[in-house]
Order: sequence, then structure tokens, then C-alpha cells
Amino acid sequence: MARRGHRPNQAPANRPRFWGRHAVLAALANPDRVVRKLWGTREALSALDLPPVLPITYADVADLGRLVPADAPHQGLVAEVEPLDEIWLGDLLDRKTEAKRPLLVLDQVTDPHNVGAMLRSAAAFDALGIVTQDRHAPPESGVVARAASGALELVPWVRVVNLARALDEIAEADFWRVGLTGNTQTTLAEALGSPQVALVLGAEGEGMRPNTEAHCDVLARLPISPRIESLNVSNAAAIALYAATQG
Repeated sequence: MARRGHRPNQAPANRPRFWGRHAVLAALANPDRVVRKLWGTREALSALDLPPVLPITYADVADLGRLVPADAPHQGLVAEVEPLDEIWLGDLLDRKTEAKRPLLVLDQVTDPHNVGAMLRSAAAFDALGIVTQDRHAPPESGVVARAASGALELVPWVRVVNLARALDEIAEADFWRVGLTGNTQTTLAEALGSPQVALVLGAEGEGMRPNTEAHCDVLARLPISPRIESLNVSNAAAIALYAATQG
């Protein structure tokens, strides 16, 4: 029986629901992720090797559609999960290796589709992780997991209270902090002078806040055509991550 005031098709407030094959399978494969429930069609579930202790409910497509936002492409699978444990910035910075993996820092990027896409790019280019503010970034959610296409389970995500202080700590760990903006003549290629790079990107439309810019070592732009004013922040992140790995 559902708890009073809690409808059966609603997840507890702190438990996101993931949908879609990539997001659900990645969550199941992540030893650090606790999956509480799994719903699926018989066809989708029959193809999976599932632990016997996992509560499973067979459901038809219409029932699954009521578990997730309207028109969410669930592909026959929905999972209710616990959020991943917090990661401290210092612990992430201690994971540095000789490979000089880039770090992605997001200043109030709030769109879950963009954050998910950037997690996917971060995984593709073997970034060390991403850093966001805890109060100005989306929580783990089905939208983030779907856009990340499994990368939410692969890329460490650090949430900090004060981004300026975090950038100071990142500098102390010998990262070269490159802030991406259109308000400079320095190109990204010219700015990437250090092998250990933290790429800093600002909010959709507004860009980085002045205090965030002040905590970067250099500001740089992507040399895009003047016919286009700017790129979507997730596209800019993918290009910058590629450039940072080519040095």
C-alpha cells in the first residue's frame, strides 16, 4: 500500500527515476548506484541479466508511460534509484594522473539536457570530472541520465557551495583555468598553454558571472563564424574538451 500522500506512480522526492535503455543499463552496471525498483516490458526485461534481489514489475508500455514524464522515450525500461554519494572536490583532484585529463567547471548551467550532454562529452574525452554549484545546477534526474546516455554513471560530478573558492582549490592543484567567453580576442588554441586544464563555462545565454571570470587564468573564445553569435553551451563544451585533449 502506498504511503499517505504518496501516489504509487510517484518516486520519493530524493529518488530519481531513469528511463531508456542506456540510462537504466548503465545504472544497473554501476556498483556505486543503488537501484531500488525496476519496471519493464517482458520483452525488455527478458534480455537482461538481473540480480535476484532487485524488485521487478512487468508492465505494458502505457503503464510505463505513467511512471515518467509525458512522451519520455522509456524504451520499455524504467528504474527508481538512489542518488549517488557526494564526491568532494579534493578527492577528485587527488585522482589526477600523468594523462592530464581535463576538468569541466560549470557556472550556473541549469538546463538538465545541457548538463547531461556535457556529461556524455566528458566521458567521451575522458575528462577527470565536472564541477557545479550545488544550488545552481540540476539534480540527478531522468532527463539528465537520458541526455548523458549512461555517462552519469561514469563521470564524477562534484557539487560545491562556492564556485570561486572551488576555482582557487583547482588552481592550487596546478590546473590552468580557461574560461570560455565571446568577449575576448584570445582563441582557445592560444589559451591552452598548460597540459592540465580546467575548462570553465557559464550559464545558457548569460555566460560566466564576473566573479567567476576573475577566478580564471585566461579567457578564451571558440573561433566560430561571425554568421553565428554563439554555440549551445553543451556544444561549446564538447569542442573545448576535444581541443584540450589534443595538446
